[in-house]
Amino acid sequence: MNSFYLSSIHHDGSKRYVISPSGINLQLGDEVTIRLRAAKGAPIERILLRTCPDGEQFFSEMQIDDTQESPVCNWWQAKLRSTMPVTAYRFLLFTTDGIWWYNGSGLHRHVPTDAEDFRLLADYAAPAWVQDSVFYQIFPDRFSDGDPSNNVKEGEFEYQGVKSQARKWGESQSSWPEAMVEFYGGDLTGVEQRLDYLTDLGVNAIYFNPIFTALSNHRYDVVDYFNVDPHLGGDSALISLRQRMKERGMRFILDIVPNHSGVEHPWFKSAIEDSNSPTAEYFNFHSHPDEYESWLGVRSLPKLNYRSQNLRELVYAGANSIFRYWLKEPFAADGWRVDVANMLARHGKDQLESEVWTGIRRAVKEENPSAYLLGENFFDSSSQLQGDHLDASMNYFGFSNPIGFWLNRFEVNQHATPHNVRSSVPWPTQALVDSWQASRAAIPWQIARQQFNLLGSHDTPRILNILDQDPARNRLAVAFLLTYVGVPCIYYGDEIGMSGKDGLEARNCMIWDSTQWNIDLRIFYQTLIKLRRTSPALIDGGFQTLLIEKNVLAYMRDSDDEQIIVIGNRGPEEYPAGVLPVDLGAIPDGRVFQELFSKQTSIVVNGNLPLPSLPAGVQIWRSAA
Repeated sequence: MNSFYLSSIHHDGSKRYVISPSGINLQLGDEVTIRLRAAKGAPIERILLRTCPDGEQFFSEMQIDDTQESPVCNWWQAKLRSTMPVTAYRFLLFTTDGIWWYNGSGLHRHVPTDAEDFRLLADYAAPAWVQDSVFYQIFPDRFSDGDPSNNVKEGEFEYQGVKSQARKWGESQSSWPEAMVEFYGGDLTGVEQRLDYLTDLGVNAIYFNPIFTALSNHRYDVVDYFNVDPHLGGDSALISLRQRMKERGMRFILDIVPNHSGVEHPWFKSAIEDSNSPTAEYFNFHSHPDEYESWLGVRSLPKLNYRSQNLRELVYAGANSIFRYWLKEPFAADGWRVDVANMLARHGKDQLESEVWTGIRRAVKEENPSAYLLGENFFDSSSQLQGDHLDASMNYFGFSNPIGFWLNRFEVNQHATPHNVRSSVPWPTQALVDSWQASRAAIPWQIARQQFNLLGSHDTPRILNILDQDPARNRLAVAFLLTYVGVPCIYYGDEIGMSGKDGLEARNCMIWDSTQWNIDLRIFYQTLIKLRRTSPALIDGGFQTLLIEKNVLAYMRDSDDEQIIVIGNRGPEEYPAGVLPVDLGAIPDGRVFQELFSKQTSIVVNGNLPLPSLPAGVQIWRSAA
């Protein structure tokens, strides 16, 4: 059996393979063209497109598209009418060596379940602007102090038995819990003053950690959902920042905590004082007033109870609810990042997440159909990513964790004991590829292409620390971030080489003394950000793995306009000069590629792209115009 032809069989949900009259915004009733690519001369006798309209299996005959002449591949195609909000499909191939099924997880001899079928969403309100966005995450207290007059003063208030502390910019943090009430003066005015820096870096969207009034510096213990914290400049600072960002064509999303409030929130204080208070139903009291449900047992964060219809009205359902309020003018946020989205409206026998998320999505999209609804979830979030709840999740599970496992070591973490369990055995490259593919297969492509990819955040060690300060592996991780399927987000300071061994140190103050920057690393980021924002293949192209070896991975992003090939070597050994088989990606002989950093060119010969040797790190080859 010639296994090459099997590797050449490819389909994904990108617009090269799903041709729709409505583009990415597929409408009910649209007739789309589904295309599958296979090598010229592949021993394929017949291909059927399998769907299941209204629950009943149906097969459509696929034909070779004679209008698409190619020396290296055939394009098989069939028409498919979108008659349901979600249409699942897979392919049945008849070959000279037997039957193959092909779905989102690849080729199978057995008859697969429907779980990993490709899926199309109809009448789905996609936030199209995120496709060419590169996000930058800002922890407000630690980015830039633009107005020292609004800084928290020493001893200004007391929270959980600890008095607030005013710190000088760049001073070391204390340990928990004192660190939670240490303030360095970062504010929204500071962000506005640094927009030139962000524009020069190339990012065009910001994800802000919480900005609403609270008593800790992380502000996940909100005490007022309807006002920007005065220590960040108040509402006027957000309005001003919004205007300046709009002038630059930049967007921003805000962080909301609907799972729990702070213990000092008036809702909770009223509930504690009087069990008959109207807000008492917003919380789960086991024994009033001392025993109540909280987020993972953290008593300063009482969990909200969505059995309360009044709470739902305040949070998302009402005309002036929290979720709606900040999407309106004059703030006009472009979306939400929802904290602990995996736990929202879930408590024992009360598993209300589906109806609550449906209500949140309805409210958000009614206010702004193009708003980006993003959820925090460190685990498998595929059940929330089917088009009826979230637009995307913070893609720890499907992107950043597998990278860390491959470039460093496998580990699992939890809040309970044991907190961390690690393996000393290097993760195989195939495991990285399989993890990425499994996560893509579990969700519609329209969602996969807007997944929020990241290498770290305020909750994790810095990527440099995860990779033991190895500059080559760090550049490789950054290259994956800016070239993989989805929307990339850079954590503030990563671009200049900031370190942080844990989630606390990851929140250190941004370094503004450029003599302390890793200038070469920042230039590396700038180069990749520019590529990500201008490359058709990276903005909305497909994805295909080309090579899997012990320490090396190569993949292709492709569109009708270009191909991008990424080759990563985790080291430590140099990968020798040789050839990369690209005919399985339907790249013809004579195609010219240029390497992004070295500017070296190479021409495809006999289905192979000649490559120079590659030390630990990355090469990115772009097809020449």
